[in-house]
Amino acid sequence: MDFETYRKNYYTEPQPEPRFDLLGIRGATLYYEDYPAALDFYTRVFGPPNYKEGEFTHGWQLGNSWLTLFPSKSGSPANVEVPFYLPTREAVNALFAALIEAGAQGDPPVENLMYRPVYMAIVTDPFGVTLDLVCEMT
Repeated sequence: MDFETYRKNYYTEPQPEPRFDLLGIRGATLYYEDYPAALDFYTRVFGPPNYKEGEFTHGWQLGNSWLTLFPSKSGSPANVEVPFYLPTREAVNALFAALIEAGAQGDPPVENLMYRPVYMAIVTDPFGVTLDLVCEMT
């Protein structure tokens, strides 16, 4: 399906007025039962955290947002997707390779329609969290 057909099928027209003047969502906080393993996984992918507060708060600044990890007393995140917007296809491919090498699972990136034409991969970290790697195609 081309983008114009996609847009006509799925977008509301006219577009509703926003209720709030938001700048966006500037991060994700994930709680993991196996915190040491999750911390190791994300450190292998992104390098050392940019922020560390005590033993159990670690955060990576990723562009203009943050990925923060905390320990959980029971379970790991479920029914959540964390989108990572990247500037180029090459950046999607590089992050995909790093995640797979660190132990994530997923299918190689493809062109798709997700609000706009995108190049994307959907990856699952070793603990069941879905990570969307996305580059908007122009």
